[in-house]
Amino acid sequence: MKLTQKIQSRNKLRPFYTFEFFPPRTDQGFENLISRISRLATLDPLAISVTWGAGGSTKERSLDLAGLAQAEYGLDTVLHLTCTNMEQGLVDDVLRTANERGIQNVLALRGDPPRGEEEWIPSDPRFAHGIDLVSYIRSSSEFSSHFCIGVAAYPDGHTESTVDEATELDYLKAKVDAGADFIVTQLFYDVDRFLQWLEKARQKGINVPIIPGIMPIQTHSSFARLTKLCGTRVPEDVAAALNPISHDDQLVKDYGVKLAIDMIQRITADGKVPGVHFCTLNLEKSVQRVLEGLQWVGGVATTSPNKLIAETPDDIVHPPSDVDSSTLLVTPTTATAAATTNLTTVQITEEAGRGELNNAATWDDFPNGRFGDFKSPAFGNQDPWGGSGISRTEVLAQWGSPKTLENLTKIFVDHLHSRISTTPFSPGPLSPESLMILPHLEKLTKKGWWTVGSQPAVDGASSSDPVVGWGPRSGYVFQKGFVEFFCPKEDLNAIERRVEEKGNGWVHWFAGSDKGECRSNVPKDGRNAVTWGVFPGQEIAQTTIIEKESFLSWKEEAFSIWSEWASFYRPDSEQRKLLEDVRDQRWLVSIVHHDYKDPQALWTFLFDDDDDIKVNGA
Repeated sequence: MKLTQKIQSRNKLRPFYTFEFFPPRTDQGFENLISRISRLATLDPLAISVTWGAGGSTKERSLDLAGLAQAEYGLDTVLHLTCTNMEQGLVDDVLRTANERGIQNVLALRGDPPRGEEEWIPSDPRFAHGIDLVSYIRSSSEFSSHFCIGVAAYPDGHTESTVDEATELDYLKAKVDAGADFIVTQLFYDVDRFLQWLEKARQKGINVPIIPGIMPIQTHSSFARLTKLCGTRVPEDVAAALNPISHDDQLVKDYGVKLAIDMIQRITADGKVPGVHFCTLNLEKSVQRVLEGLQWVGGVATTSPNKLIAETPDDIVHPPSDVDSSTLLVTPTTATAAATTNLTTVQITEEAGRGELNNAATWDDFPNGRFGDFKSPAFGNQDPWGGSGISRTEVLAQWGSPKTLENLTKIFVDHLHSRISTTPFSPGPLSPESLMILPHLEKLTKKGWWTVGSQPAVDGASSSDPVVGWGPRSGYVFQKGFVEFFCPKEDLNAIERRVEEKGNGWVHWFAGSDKGECRSNVPKDGRNAVTWGVFPGQEIAQTTIIEKESFLSWKEEAFSIWSEWASFYRPDSEQRKLLEDVRDQRWLVSIVHHDYKDPQALWTFLFDDDDDIKVNGA
């Protein structure tokens, strides 16, 4: 069903809500996201949306995910569609496929630049802006009547815009005049500014539904990263509230839920905003808690707002015979439990496993970044829209024009000492945690082994420790030392010999090349948990895991970064040749030492008698 029709015919007793998902990188994550969507479907969203990776990089997965949600779970789906790397034939193919799968809603976007391009350059001049997609669909006798079309708006201003707010609103009005049926905004946290912007949009004659994008804060690091990526303004009171709790993941998540509830209540108070759009980052707990706090789910509560009637899955699935089921308040918490208990339609080809590590109810507790559980639907969500994080300005200002291996070594050393704030592999300065092992990282880097990831060994530090702490307070955290770096193949061979001769079973490693080669001493299906925490009233939580699938996913991204970096220089330049040679010849190496009780174990292993490792990188 078309979204605008659903908006008009919905139950007006409360605002509606929609959920946004992105296609996970891994097959297991994709399968488990389907399970997650089936649970969230019990919360009765008006629709869901599925993002489209930069340059169409997730085309098949986006179509598969949207089609499954539409066909298997009866969820009206909005498919994001961008102009990036799209030509008329491909646009037609995508729209026909969407039509065949019963999808009637698309969100027409310009999209992010492909990797290696600061300025957005269309593959087809007919599709240079979101309005071009809108106009094309509306002018097509095949597609015009079938699709309900949405477009994006930016209450805080577009990150690349060089015009004022009034002109941006003129552009938005033009997209509506071209045939857009609804608007979804970029995420924001400044409610006052949004309400002012909304009033200006209405004054411009923009009368289609405007759905504000809400992203509950999950972790401080993801909040900082995504607000920077989206150009989102952070109000002073939000920054002030987050600053003292930034190292406590649970407190940040709790604050994020409270903030989202407060924002939504203010936004929808006067009835001018019919609903909200949740940017879920493929996470479910915070969204559930927000809906629970708003009391937007289920029937009408018969007790006080803070008293929930339904307490167990049985209360939902088999209510007492003498109780009118419409009086039961089905909360996100109990709905999820019921859906999980009664889940029979999702076929997962590989058992996700048991225990805290693979329990779907715990995947959201703590960050799921590059080294999270690859089975998590949120695995690798550094940038869920698949965009490039590098600009030409940053390349020249931060990294200059490297022409030799020595130049590259200097860039990485300068980053370690904060003489430059970023590298292509590190979007910010060295973390306080990595500063604890700075001399070791510097020694490796000066050898020509350019480090791109690391952590010190930690044996039972307080979870409230400002440097290595995470999770709830009153707990203890543990870490195994690991380090990742790029090195030549000859050095990798020497490392492999050292592991065999001196590792004594304490050292596991992965190595991969851009050519698709992968070497390791990790047993088949082995999974190295390298960060875990022990907290009151909880099972052990393991948040950082290194295993083959997650390593290969990161390896693919890491070598694409070398290609992206190289693309900023002329094809015949020394800089491009150097960076492409590095991409083609070096290996990404990840080494874990399992003796977390000895903070020097990894470094003693790497540097002891290190003359037997011939250094070819510097």
